[in-house]
Amino acid sequence: MTQTQYTRQQLIDALTHEYDYLCHDDFDPDVDMSPDEHLEYLNSLSVEQLIDETSTDDNYTLDEYMFNHS
Repeated sequence: MTQTQYTRQQLIDALTHEYDYLCHDDFDPDVDMSPDEHLEYLNSLSVEQLIDETSTDDNYTLDEYMFNHS
């Protein structure tokens, strides 16, 4: 199990912020989930899966991600 200083809700909020940012100018309804569908998807994930969704690693840390998307 992954330890994190961030709550599940903080991770969901950050991932939602990132998704809104990425889709703002480039949303394709034929490919992209709606904001509600994306939130439903995020709510179905565990904390570990949410962290995986951030695509962070040694080069782009979870702290950096959270700073940029919180």
